[in-house]
Amino acid sequence: MITKRIIPCLDVKDGRVVKGVNFLGLADVSSPVKLAEYYSRCGADELVFYDITASAEGRTLFTDILREAASTIFIPLTVGGGINTVEDFDRVLKCGADKVSVNSGAIKDPQLIFDAAKRYGSQCVVLSVDAKRVDGHYRVFAKGGREDTGMDAIEWIKKGVDLGAGELVLNSIDTDGVKQGFDLEMLAAACDAVSIPVIASGGAGGIGDFVTLFKTLPKVDAGLAASIFHFGEVTIDDLKNTLSENDILVRR
Repeated sequence: MITKRIIPCLDVKDGRVVKGVNFLGLADVSSPVKLAEYYSRCGADELVFYDITASAEGRTLFTDILREAASTIFIPLTVGGGINTVEDFDRVLKCGADKVSVNSGAIKDPQLIFDAAKRYGSQCVVLSVDAKRVDGHYRVFAKGGREDTGMDAIEWIKKGVDLGAGELVLNSIDTDGVKQGFDLEMLAAACDAVSIPVIASGGAGGIGDFVTLFKTLPKVDAGLAASIFHFGEVTIDDLKNTLSENDILVRR
């Protein structure tokens, strides 16, 4: 059985880690470099680094901060934000990323997924989808959750996998920052639709939410969270101990 991964997420704006609720009301948290180093030491399995306003502001990702953060950690690093071309993949990978997350850039040009997977391999291409319920359907949102694309989220996920994405991060805007648990219904629909690794994002409020996630949806490969880790509400060590006690395999 494959071990479940625990992944802290660094949402970076203007060079600082921030966190909000439902993608709104962003508050300053800490330095991304300091947090990255902390999580690498404290047992995180991977780290996700999102430059959350790069796409909305029409610019490229902060490579100086990324390069510094990557140099301090010894766990896989996934990076996203402002990834619009294969050249952006190349630039981010050269800064120390192991995988590259595409979202708005792939929505604008789905060929980006295919081209990047062909050049770097599917294992390098992570499809990040920000989804929200609209009139009873899961809808894809772009530009950091600011723009309703009108696209069906599950159909978009299937297309992204067909084009070569090797991993999926599904961010539920409905549960983001609310701390009432992961969006199990939305995640179940995604797990039923594709066979690649699925990372659950949005809604973790405590250790019990991870237990519920992995017990309810064994197909989910990893749980991603931000504020509960950033503010010390949950330590990764305590989380992994509890998961082990519940017969959920984790890396130690």
